Amino acid sequence: MELARIVRFILFALFSPFEPASRPSVYINLSFFPILINMKFSLLITSSLAAFAAAAPVNKRAVFSTQTYDDLSISGGVAGNAQQEALDKLAGLPDDLTTVEEADLDFLNSVNQIANDAETDAFNPAIEAADGEEADALQRGKIKNKVLKLTATILKLQAQQAQGQDVAEKLAAEQKKLDNNIAQDEDEAGLESIALQFDATTD
Repeated sequence: MELARIVRFILFALFSPFEPASRPSVYINLSFFPILINMKFSLLITSSLAAFAAAAPVNKRAVFSTQTYDDLSISGGVAGNAQQEALDKLAGLPDDLTTVEEADLDFLNSVNQIANDAETDAFNPAIEAADGEEADALQRGKIKNKVLKLTATILKLQAQQAQGQDVAEKLAAEQKKLDNNIAQDEDEAGLESIALQFDATTD
């Protein structure tokens, strides 16, 4: 706006239709014109760069990175809060599930797989070999492991559904399983839960 005023003033001073006798004496410093040109050029460049930056695509980044099963496990401690523990372990997805990265969907699928492997290859044999309270505590750890596994599945399916995939039937079935295991965990609230180490890593 200030630049426009300056230009109008200069043009008026140079070309206003006054008679020679009445024309005001105006001293024009021609060295001022390069400054005006530079200012206009700078504004043009700045505006162009701003427009380019606004139009440039935003590089999205995956939320999750490779983790071991032992880092992800929620089976230790006590029973009763597995639902929140699982959500805490798998937190970070964007609110807009349509923007979830494929790498994060793969991570959640991998969590399901390694948690399932821990259930069949670690918890089941350990429970079968134990008895009494140890067996019960291992069973609680297994239930918490199931909650982790199914929570990962639900998060993946919810994102896939938001992105247009037809997974409603599978989502309902997996949610029913998750609700059942959450209820079992809450029924044992406050009782010891045993975690087992398991050598596995998300892809």
